[in-house]
Amino acid sequence: MNSFKLNKADKKIAGVCSGLSKYFNVDVTLLRVGFICLTLATGFVPFALLYIILALVAPEEDNQ
Repeated sequence: MNSFKLNKADKKIAGVCSGLSKYFNVDVTLLRVGFICLTLATGFVPFALLYIILALVAPEEDNQ
């Protein structure tokens, strides 16, 4: 089973959306737009906090 890892090769900020898109096999652009919309719709705090936590806790992908 795949584990979630930050994708530093295809990152915009920290690689969280890129890693999630690879884990869930979803288009990265769709995930980024959805994440931004949900962040704005919920008043910024819940999804921004989730993004920060994932950026700090998730391991980085090996790019070899």
